[in-house]
Amino acid sequence: MTRILAQARKELTQIARDRRALVLALMLPAIQLMMMSRAISITVNDLPIVIQDLDDSSASRALAEAFRASITFRVVPRSLTEQPEDALKAGRARAVVIVPEHFGRDLLRGGTTPVQMLIDGADSNTAQIVSNSARAVVRAFNAPPEGTSSIRIETAVRLWYNPGRSSRKFYGPGVFVLMVSIFPPLLAALAMAKEGEQKTILQVYVSNISAHEFLLGKILAFIVIGLLESLLMLALLYTYFGLRFEGDPSTFIVATMFYTFCVATFGTLVGAAIPDQAAAMQVVALFGFLLVFLLSGLIFPVANIPVGLRWISSLVWGRYYIEIVRDALLQGGGWPAVWFKVVVVGAISSGFYLLAWRKLRRMQLTV
Repeated sequence: MTRILAQARKELTQIARDRRALVLALMLPAIQLMMMSRAISITVNDLPIVIQDLDDSSASRALAEAFRASITFRVVPRSLTEQPEDALKAGRARAVVIVPEHFGRDLLRGGTTPVQMLIDGADSNTAQIVSNSARAVVRAFNAPPEGTSSIRIETAVRLWYNPGRSSRKFYGPGVFVLMVSIFPPLLAALAMAKEGEQKTILQVYVSNISAHEFLLGKILAFIVIGLLESLLMLALLYTYFGLRFEGDPSTFIVATMFYTFCVATFGTLVGAAIPDQAAAMQVVALFGFLLVFLLSGLIFPVANIPVGLRWISSLVWGRYYIEIVRDALLQGGGWPAVWFKVVVVGAISSGFYLLAWRKLRRMQLTV
């Protein structure tokens, strides 16, 4: 145990003496947590649209006012000589609503009249949001006057866990996991690869320290870095994002211990297998950032990933930790809801450690 602590103290001392590494380990994750959570949003507001009213009746003006009253849309003016498609081509509008002639007359007669909507489909996600929001506006416009009995069923909707649909509360825990997935393994991989580049690893091979002691000392140092980083970002989640632990926080604590061990062991494994800092950094960027960012459910649900790639997400360790963190900070399901995910994170951690130990055990001389 003394050798393990000495190895960890040596790594922490080196990081503390390197101000750039210290900023990389603690300050940069907090800054990116704030920036990325602000930049990513699941809600769309103030989308510019153009309304071409060919009827100019009280009913058509009421429909235009319904679109103006929506927080999703912002009606922009158009020239009388301008074609509706020109606003889309010029980028001044994301959609065009065309109200046909005799719109008001047809409504007074009790008939139906089509209202055309042209949507810029270059951004398919935004186009879908525009389409759904426009349908909601039209449904509200078509609702019968208050006091009538034509509606027999009324739906009462209640949003749980995030009633304000705040993007920060949804993406904050995900970005928290992403930052923990990047920086501790990156520092661990660079430190381990540096041993190989500078050949200082040879001193370990000819010493009487065991592979277990050497690995655990390295990993312990970066577990400390990961936990400090987690505490700093958790303080931001509490203050800036307004999140709180829902229910039993022990699942979060245990899973965070396992996950920091997982990412620190992964970085150490990469550095041991690839004794080149540039190459090791690229491997960590691929698995620690890209796969966690795209295939863990951070941006979109795992169910939306194409079937051909969805199986890869089951191997991404960040996927399970994201679900644990979101449960702890939003839903509060506790152990009955996430115990299996905690076990999976622990199993992946053990697998990484076994691979790293086998790599060093083969190369270390026996005294």
